[in-house]
Amino acid sequence: MKWITREHVKVDRVACPWLIRKFVDRQAEFYFVPPEQVMSEAQKLGATPFDVPAVELGHHGKECSFEAILKKYKLTGDQALVLLGKIVNGADTDNTLYHQPEGPGLQAVAEGFRRLGYKDDHAVNAAEWIVYDALYAYCQEMVRLGKPNGAFVASS
Repeated sequence: MKWITREHVKVDRVACPWLIRKFVDRQAEFYFVPPEQVMSEAQKLGATPFDVPAVELGHHGKECSFEAILKKYKLTGDQALVLLGKIVNGADTDNTLYHQPEGPGLQAVAEGFRRLGYKDDHAVNAAEWIVYDALYAYCQEMVRLGKPNGAFVASS
């Protein structure tokens, strides 16, 4: 499948392709275009738009696009992915939904990657996915330890 979003990726536009490629569509092709071209290019390419306003796989209320993908593709049974979604949300939004302590750290990492001089959004994604692999491993360990909200939030 083809997937399309806005260029100049940051948190959600790196996390979503990682999630899609790992758990939804192993053969996914990603396109990154100027914001005003996303919908017209999506139609031309037959691509699924994500992390743009007014689409199914975008922000809804205080939830981020990563969380929309988790729900749409029925991935919420994986509690590690749910925790990762909270961290992505905390980095990509004002962090008032979950108050996820790891969020600002992920935001800082994403800002750093944007400043490393990668040639395009594909290169940023290729480099940064290791961060999401590591965060997913962290989230799996937190769930295994009975801390589904992460190491820095009291379990309820």
